[in-house]
Order: sequence, then structure tokens, then C-alpha cells
Amino acid sequence: MNRSTAMYTFRTVLMFSLLSGLAAAQAKQIVPGPIPTQIQLAKKVFIANGGGDDRWHEDPLFTGGPDRSYNQFFAAMKAAGRYELVGAPAESDLIFEIQFIAPTSDPEADNLESLSRVPFDPQFRLTIRDPKTNVLLWGFTEHVHWAILRGNRDKNFDVASARIVADVQGLASRSAADAPATKP
Repeated sequence: MNRSTAMYTFRTVLMFSLLSGLAAAQAKQIVPGPIPTQIQLAKKVFIANGGGDDRWHEDPLFTGGPDRSYNQFFAAMKAAGRYELVGAPAESDLIFEIQFIAPTSDPEADNLESLSRVPFDPQFRLTIRDPKTNVLLWGFTEHVHWAILRGNRDKNFDVASARIVADVQGLASRSAADAPATKP
């Protein structure tokens, strides 16, 4: 390696090091925005089934049918015990709407030329709404990693489902820490 190539390499590495350090310093300065008061104070939750994407009746992409995402999310939230789950939106402090979709990730997906191309982008979408105003308060999206075999797709479905529950639990613990002090 000649001297000019070595110098160019050194400068490039130095520049990337400085830029990554600057980016890290800027990222540390971001202060999280406030969590809506309704989320901070919520005790009762209604879980709504926003639907599941099951366009393939003869050969579905995932097992469990279109209600699988709702059933798994409901069971996980019940097991977590953070919220009292109620049967009607009017009885709740928040509405959690869980939805599972599997849109094609590429308009040419029907003409796959290779197994390396991902035909679908399956994902969970959870929205948190105020039951009184129906205002969207928060939202999460978790993507399911694609797999060729249905058994692996089902495992990846379970992993993404657990991540959406962890997102809610993380928000709940953040909101508990930020909750305004109540007077006795």
C-alpha cells in the first residue's frame, strides 16, 4: 500500500469515527416526549380485534386463522396482569386495537425469481385509543420475519406477538414512572 492510499484510508476511518461519535452525542440529547395522561392513569382496558389478514383459505401463511393475533394478544395481556380487561369499550380507560396484516412487500412478488426475495411483510399493528374521544394516543408496529416454511413462520409470528406485548408493557412501565402524583 502506498503512502497516499494509507493516508486516504486513515482520513476515511477518522471521518467515520468522528461522525459516529457526533451522531451518538446528538442521540443522547433527545428527550422523550410525554406519555398521554390517559395511558399513565389507565387501569381498565378493552381489547378490540382489528382483524387478521387471512387471504389464503386453502393454504394459509400462518396457522390459527384470522383471530390468532387477537387471541394471543388477549391471553398475553391477561397473563401480564397490568390491566383489568373489560368486555365493553364504555367500561374501559383505554382501547387496545390489535391487527395483523400481511401485505405483499413487492408488487412483483407473484413473479418470484428467487427464494431470497421476500413476498410478504407480515406485521402486527397495535393502536391505543381513548374510548371517550376515539383519539389515537399511541401506536406500535412489529414486523414478523419472513420464512419459507410455515412452521418457522409460526415461530416468527409468536416472537413478533411477544414483542408487541413487550412494547405495551414497556410503555406501561414508562408511564408508571412518569405518572403524576395523586393526592390522597
